Amino acid sequence: MLLSCVSSKKFKALQSKYDELSRSDSALRNDLKNCNTKTADLTKQKSDCDDRVAALNKQLAFLKENNTQALKQLEDMSVISTSQAQSIKKSLENIGAKDAYIESLQSALAHKDSLNMALVNNLKGAIGNLNDNDINIKVDKGVVYVDISDKLLFNTGKYDVTPRAQEVLGKVATVLKAQPDIEFMVEGHTDSRPFRKGVLLDNWDLSVKRATSVIRILQNKYGLQPSHMAASGRGEYLPVASNDNDQGRALNRRTRIVILPQLDQFFKLLEHK
Repeated sequence: MLLSCVSSKKFKALQSKYDELSRSDSALRNDLKNCNTKTADLTKQKSDCDDRVAALNKQLAFLKENNTQALKQLEDMSVISTSQAQSIKKSLENIGAKDAYIESLQSALAHKDSLNMALVNNLKGAIGNLNDNDINIKVDKGVVYVDISDKLLFNTGKYDVTPRAQEVLGKVATVLKAQPDIEFMVEGHTDSRPFRKGVLLDNWDLSVKRATSVIRILQNKYGLQPSHMAASGRGEYLPVASNDNDQGRALNRRTRIVILPQLDQFFKLLEHK
């Protein structure tokens, strides 16, 4: 009877912990969905802007060609009316305005790219000479990514951040705190091997718990604003290498910090055009 009572209490405690983790997992999945929606919207806005710049360049080339032909025709004319002269003047002014607008867009894009490169250089300088297999910082399609291997961050099958990894996260936090407007998402990734341990049901659970562990370190130990952070778990479904060998699986087991692009100021240039 005593053994049955103890087993029942243990079961109820585990059931309660499982229910709590399930609610946390549900909330985190909802946060991930919102973050993915925001990232997709920003990517679409940038794509629309690139298309608009290309269209304007094409229109500008067309106008220049037409005006060149018009000016050549004028050279053969002995008389030009006042209305014709005004029309040509207005057309030339429009070309100048479009030139200035395109230059402003290109300048804004160049400025954003230079800020990203400065951020990458600052992160690399702060982290120092860590092995590239442990941490990789790069810019891809205008977004800054910091990939940290699970070998550095966690012990096998665990989601508690190691002391050495906490020091590395502190260096990353120092750079991010210097730019308080930056928003970022921490993504947990696993390989494809099945995982189940305790209350963790699968790789989804493991990846989410690892992401939230990193978030808590950045918030509680290094003081980053929680409103500027999001945690998400990708499980095994966004690999960067094959899961058919040990080397590929090691690359897939990672935690990624995604610096979300700040495109609001850039797209203000389009509002009144």
